[in-house]
Amino acid sequence: MRRGLIVDDSRVIRKVSRRILEALGYSVIEAENGEEALAKCVQAMPDLILLDWNMPLMGGLEFVTALRGMQGACQPKVVFCTTNSDNGDIRKGIEAGADEYVIKPFDHHTLHRKLQGIGAA
Repeated sequence: MRRGLIVDDSRVIRKVSRRILEALGYSVIEAENGEEALAKCVQAMPDLILLDWNMPLMGGLEFVTALRGMQGACQPKVVFCTTNSDNGDIRKGIEAGADEYVIKPFDHHTLHRKLQGIGAA
């Protein structure tokens, strides 16, 4: 079974995202910030990470940069799921190592289509 990690400080967003990923056949774990997410990745690297941009302690951009810098780790697909819709932010996220970018609010269809595009659906 594929494993997904949802990283968002909003419990509501994590719940909605969990339902979508589970419907797509993922087992899901959650983290409230980038620091917690990195620790979970060290324990067991997921296949897919849905990642918020703005979080306390360690934001999404710092997280994906740290994740992509990990030595010897398999490289999961990373999708930013954020309200940051500025083209500059999208570019920064992709350049830092994200595979895709989804603007909140999103629904099952939108996220599924984005995941299909990166081979994660």
